[in-house]
Amino acid sequence: MISWLRSLARRWTVPVPVLAIVLLVLTWHRAMPAPVIALVTVVLAGAVLAAVHHAEVVAHRIGEPFGSLVLAIAVTVIEVALIVTLMADGGDKSSTLARDTVFAAVMITCNGIVGICLLVGSLRHGTAVFNPEGTGAALATVATLATLSLVLPTFTTSKPGPQFSSLQLTFAALSSLILYALFVTTQTVRHRDYFLPITRQGEVIGTEDHASPPSKRTALISLGLLGLALIGVVGLAKGVSPAIEAGVAAVGLRQAVVGVIIALLVLLPETIAALRAARRDRVQTSMNLALGSSMASIGLTIPAVALASLWLPGPLILGLEPVHMLLLALTVVVASLTVVPGRATPLQGGVHLVLFAAYLELAINP
Repeated sequence: MISWLRSLARRWTVPVPVLAIVLLVLTWHRAMPAPVIALVTVVLAGAVLAAVHHAEVVAHRIGEPFGSLVLAIAVTVIEVALIVTLMADGGDKSSTLARDTVFAAVMITCNGIVGICLLVGSLRHGTAVFNPEGTGAALATVATLATLSLVLPTFTTSKPGPQFSSLQLTFAALSSLILYALFVTTQTVRHRDYFLPITRQGEVIGTEDHASPPSKRTALISLGLLGLALIGVVGLAKGVSPAIEAGVAAVGLRQAVVGVIIALLVLLPETIAALRAARRDRVQTSMNLALGSSMASIGLTIPAVALASLWLPGPLILGLEPVHMLLLALTVVVASLTVVPGRATPLQGGVHLVLFAAYLELAINP
């Protein structure tokens, strides 16, 4: 019995997704007292960590850069589902939720994840090295997507307020999908080498030699458990979201903080996976995860929300406020200077982390 419990403890990532689904069924559309909310929160955190593990198993089986796409798309599914469900329940007060969440994802990935990975990688290995061609292409795509989707609505005149007209929203959604599909094709087919980890001499690391890839059966099991974990995360997060919104309102914070909390939650798997890669001196994988998640967040979320706006109540406000546009512009400039050399010191990591801290401070105290 004891050996069985120890084996279960070592393989906690297997029962947790199933437990999340069971708990989701038991609490769906039911009022939850404080102890149940606490239990749901613990299981939710466990499901997020389990999703990280199973996504990494699948990623290890299929290799880079395909592995980074698995986790990027997985967390974007969570993000889209949370945004749509909360907007459906929130009405007019949730009209900026998509904008706030997507912008928070951009700041978290381009400054938070990139910053901490560069800092950890450079402190642990002297300098953090990555491929400037692939990373620069990813950054350029993120900057274009963010500008088309989040900056232009503030300056368009076809509709009052920082909103797109129906035709403009359709163009932004289609452009996002096309750019994301073009980038994925570039990353996985035409110029795959640009997105593989490199040595300090600039040589591409085509295969990892630290561990053999898992079997096909193990990868398929992890893929199924990853799906269960993602469903559990979305459903349980929706269940505790009223408590999150009530807590934000109780302490006098803006509604935009809800978007920050959602983005922090759904990007936790990416952050953990990127940090692990940076510790192994695979900073290119960290950059793939960070910028790929940012790109997927815009390129897939905006089209999904645009489609959902056909039946969701209330307006869809996508245009950023002036202070956020300034932060976005500064982030693009700093990230460009970071990417060009193809290597970074702790200074670059610290600069990105300061920008991320400034974003959080302004979100709490505008």
